[in-house]
Amino acid sequence: MKPRVLQYGRLMPSLEKQLAEAFEHQRLVDQADPKAFLAAHGAQFAGIATAGFADAALMAACPNVKVISSFGVGVDKIDLAAAAARGIPVGNTPDVLNDCVADLALGLIIDVARGIGASERYLRRGEWPRAPYPLQRKVSGKRVGIVGLGRIGKAIARRAQAFDMELRYHNRRPVADATMVYAKSLTDLAQWADFLVVIVPGGASTRHLIDAEVLQALGPEGYLINVARGSVVDEPALVRALVERRIAGAALDVFEHEPQVPAELMALDNVVLVPHIGSATVETRAAMAQRVFDNLQSFFATGRVISQAA
Repeated sequence: MKPRVLQYGRLMPSLEKQLAEAFEHQRLVDQADPKAFLAAHGAQFAGIATAGFADAALMAACPNVKVISSFGVGVDKIDLAAAAARGIPVGNTPDVLNDCVADLALGLIIDVARGIGASERYLRRGEWPRAPYPLQRKVSGKRVGIVGLGRIGKAIARRAQAFDMELRYHNRRPVADATMVYAKSLTDLAQWADFLVVIVPGGASTRHLIDAEVLQALGPEGYLINVARGSVVDEPALVRALVERRIAGAALDVFEHEPQVPAELMALDNVVLVPHIGSATVETRAAMAQRVFDNLQSFFATGRVISQAA
């Protein structure tokens, strides 16, 4: 018999088709009363495919689940401790999205420094005939501080090198194979950097890692780039720093309460705002979907997922 797999949240249609063909597959979103459905049928499922969420209550409602496969790298909304206590491996989708997130990070640096989006809005408003657009900042040769030198952080660093940028990084501890300078403190890195690029995991350990003190250290000529999780930045402190011009600008792919974005950020022209599109390309999302499926297939065939969240 095919393993029974519960789908939590909406997934790409191509992935849902694969799941339906390979497994006894049911979408929780289709149930009129999801809680009652899980109470009646939760014990029948051997696996969960999720759009990034699985708490202890969901696992308890599915007591015979042996594997969870999640769409995305971030697992801050998955209770890894509860999964570990039940012996459930959690598969995620690292590596396949490194390039697109790193590409976006460089694009955000260029946009916020050169005012690409803001100058286009200036042109569209018909202001160019009245006055030239104000001078912006050069990108090449500047200093980039990377907060979180993991797979994506290293991909960002490689791209920054093509712009002759000087690189430093901060982690909880030095990275063994890193060739760039390690900053022992985050505030030291922020004080040194022209662009502070954040690419750390979300969760309790990194909540508001970028706070008022870090932003003060970044200073009035520094830019914050966040392609990590919205929870990593103290958003009210960031708004204050931007409104009071205590930093030069910010470029944000993620927000603390997304999809809600503070009105104060929306009103500022020294901020680039995009709707969490780091991995949102046709190629990368297809690869992520395939990894979700392959993690499940691998587990049911071998007892191991291809890529397991730490």
